[in-house]
Amino acid sequence: MDTQLRKQAIALYDRFTHEGLDRRVFMARMVALAGSVAAAEAMIGAIAAAPAAAAIVPADDKRIVARTQDLVGGYKAYVAEPRSRSLKPTVLVIHENRGLNDHIRDIARRLAVAGFRAVAPDFLSLSGGTPANEDAAREAIGKLDLAKSVNDAVAMLDELARSSRGGKVGAVGFCWGGGFVNRLAVAAGDKLAAGVSFYGPAPDASEASKVQAPLLIHDAGLDDRVNRTSFPWVEALRAAGKPVKFYLYEGVNHAFNNDTSAERYDKAAADLAWKRTIAFFKQHLG
Repeated sequence: MDTQLRKQAIALYDRFTHEGLDRRVFMARMVALAGSVAAAEAMIGAIAAAPAAAAIVPADDKRIVARTQDLVGGYKAYVAEPRSRSLKPTVLVIHENRGLNDHIRDIARRLAVAGFRAVAPDFLSLSGGTPANEDAAREAIGKLDLAKSVNDAVAMLDELARSSRGGKVGAVGFCWGGGFVNRLAVAAGDKLAAGVSFYGPAPDASEASKVQAPLLIHDAGLDDRVNRTSFPWVEALRAAGKPVKFYLYEGVNHAFNNDTSAERYDKAAADLAWKRTIAFFKQHLG
């Protein structure tokens, strides 16, 4: 797929998955862009996440242990941690608008390999859990009371701090989850020890004064939709004297860290952002 076609196709797909573009309109425009129904379906398949994509850290990796755990508020979570019995610092892993899926479980395992206890809640737990169908998951995410979900996550921080080394709990989120981390930083005060947002929509800049946790924000250069809110958010955090690190990865798309999407994933940017993320958590969580 050439660069301009990729950019147009991804922008159209994001309007469908993030802004509620009608499916029929989306398909008609994608077919017009691709030239045929078959080409459009192939293009969509390359942009969308592939559920069967191989994990970077397999579920049976001998370096870690993984399980499902109940959290406060009736939520279920996927938990991965090193085999060591010693207390580890904890990182909440906040999923994309597809819900808790195999890619997010893989992210949790990557954190476990790096020495953290990773706890990935399913924020659709209260409505039966993340459905296998991605469209259904996105629709369910759209119906969540976001303020309630954020407040429930603050309660999770309290619960997890009691069994985390140094009582420290951080959070990392991607897309919808990246925006969630920004809002969690506003709501949690000093209960959040560090937050990392990957290409997440930001709250109103007026909320920046409420943030106490150090933040690390990764944005994609081609992600105009998110950057319209994220750039003012970063400026407001800096103006308020908040501890924020910001990196813009030029020439890459929204969701560049998601290795299950052939057309979005950028290995160089993803590897650099992940290296910075692990270093940030080690600095602030220990």
